[in-house]
Amino acid sequence: MIENKIQLKKISLAGTSKSIDESRFKINYKEVLNNSQYEAVSSVDGAYLLIAGAGTGKTRTLVYRVARLIEIGYDPNSILLLTFTRKAANEMLKRASLLLDDRCSKIRGGTFHSFANLVLRKYHKSVGLEPNFTILDQGDSEDVINLIRSQNKYVTNEKRFPNKQTLAKVFSLSVNTRRSITEIIEEDYPHFFGLIDEILEIQKIFVQYKRRNNLLDYDDLLIYLRDFLFNENNASKSLTSSIKFLMVDEYQDTNHIQAEIVKGLASYHKNVMVVGDDSQSIYSFRGADFYNIIEFPKLFDNVRIIKLEENYRSYQSILDFANCINRAALDKYEKNLFSRRGTGNLPQIIATVTENLQSKFIVEKILELREEGVKLNDIAVLFRSSFHSFDLELELSKADIPFQKFGGMKFIESAHIKDVVAFLRIVENPKDVISWYRILLLHEGIGPKTAQKILDDIAAGKLNSKKEPQEEIKSKYEKVAPLFYLIYEISKPKYRPSEILQKVLYYYSDLFKANYDDWNKRKKDLDIFQNIVENYSELDVLLSDLSIEPIIDSVVGIEPENNENEFVTLSTIHSAKGLEWHSVFIIHAVEGYFPSSRNAENIEQIEEERRLMYVAVTRAKNNLFVLYPMNLFDREAGKTLSKPSRFLSEINPNFAEGFLLE
Repeated sequence: MIENKIQLKKISLAGTSKSIDESRFKINYKEVLNNSQYEAVSSVDGAYLLIAGAGTGKTRTLVYRVARLIEIGYDPNSILLLTFTRKAANEMLKRASLLLDDRCSKIRGGTFHSFANLVLRKYHKSVGLEPNFTILDQGDSEDVINLIRSQNKYVTNEKRFPNKQTLAKVFSLSVNTRRSITEIIEEDYPHFFGLIDEILEIQKIFVQYKRRNNLLDYDDLLIYLRDFLFNENNASKSLTSSIKFLMVDEYQDTNHIQAEIVKGLASYHKNVMVVGDDSQSIYSFRGADFYNIIEFPKLFDNVRIIKLEENYRSYQSILDFANCINRAALDKYEKNLFSRRGTGNLPQIIATVTENLQSKFIVEKILELREEGVKLNDIAVLFRSSFHSFDLELELSKADIPFQKFGGMKFIESAHIKDVVAFLRIVENPKDVISWYRILLLHEGIGPKTAQKILDDIAAGKLNSKKEPQEEIKSKYEKVAPLFYLIYEISKPKYRPSEILQKVLYYYSDLFKANYDDWNKRKKDLDIFQNIVENYSELDVLLSDLSIEPIIDSVVGIEPENNENEFVTLSTIHSAKGLEWHSVFIIHAVEGYFPSSRNAENIEQIEEERRLMYVAVTRAKNNLFVLYPMNLFDREAGKTLSKPSRFLSEINPNFAEGFLLE
């Protein structure tokens, strides 16, 4: 008898998705996208790295991919899009909805931090958190650290001790860069190395303090999410199995924890597409790891790399200049930006005898461009460091050219807004010691010692903001008895956030005027804040949004140059990323300033400076002017700088015109 054996033949599961009939789609994707964009948009299963050069339609590609996945029939809720700003996520979802229909607005989208916040509140039991945890912004974290360093008497008159900002930066860098605190102090702050034991002790107390008081800072949000994803429990499996497709924008800006989060989120279905440009990785000072994008193909199996190289922003002459800068990079994905817009004017490299001549040339050129019909809003001056524009600001003012300089304090970081938010945070989390401390010190006659006594009574349960204040509070803490009545009242669940804020502002009015000499000017921000709060029905959502996506602009310290709506943009290159202008001036392109003399000996930092120059150049659509003064005295180096930036020496002479202004 012959026995028949069944034989199994091993096959690859990659690319086994069923064929898709595009004729039924509302959108003709092949017709509206270029070949590379279509390749990315039509990719479904598997892991993909999309290298999107400057101005190549990265956002457009992501938007169309979202629409196509939904047209195929995938549940919108199974798609997760992670971005670095909520504005970017909202813009993509809005564009996808306009492109297809309202189903696109139902996909999951947000920043790493906002997504972490939602996950941790939903699965709080699995990560050992209370659901009403408070999120500390940078200033709050610094205040907690300051409280610890002051209480434990680390600060003495005998030796200098690092301030709260330095300690907060060191602790955060350690989390985000995988460098130990000892290593960071040794390399970046060697003058504090003798205090390493005290610094490590403060960090340990800081971690314990946050846990005890139900507080999470920005780094904690990512750490808790990362740990949750790799815990291999039913809750994490429930989350990862619900994410069929993961897309990540600006992947070159991720830190190592975010890279691990990406791996964890895509661990179940393994369908992931990260989008970014290695040549625009410029945020290492925030903990971003350039090698995340370089080494992404090692994170998943069979990663397919797709490149977007057709630029829709700039003339080819500007792209040739940018390609020259990028070609000299040591580690990179090879790409060659090209444009169908035409050649355009050659970029100009202009050497000026003095810094003031640099400024005067820019003023004259701006006026000339204005006469040619270029709007002031479409002109930008970019620089490596904020102080580089001081001389130019004076010359622009003399010529009555309105300008706006980008940088400065965020709205939510201004002192008076932090005061008001502190009241709201106590309502949400009565254990929020930092908010209590801030509010108590606003009151006349309440100093650090008295404030600490009150905090001790709150911690011991002798004072409870959820209960109506007893007569003993009046006698013991007469000056702040009205505060406890207020907190008790506004903690009642019947009030909406806007109603709570109204009561807070009424109470805060006298404190506001007593603590700020320029209260009349600051009042505008309180009016803006009232309008913002009107849009919220839940206090926890409001506070999460304020912490994770802070509102940028504050009217304090910002006065319009004149009544015109138009203004020239002055901006650091870091702040200009993602933006574009008709005409761009890059100033102080001199060795020692750009690249900075501080980074001259470190190859990785020099390479980041190169990428910074690439970002600056690719902001220009029609005109590019790169200037360097030949006589700049650098106080730090103690010498006169006169050599053009090394990045300019790499430019092919055929790709730029050189000028000397005496």
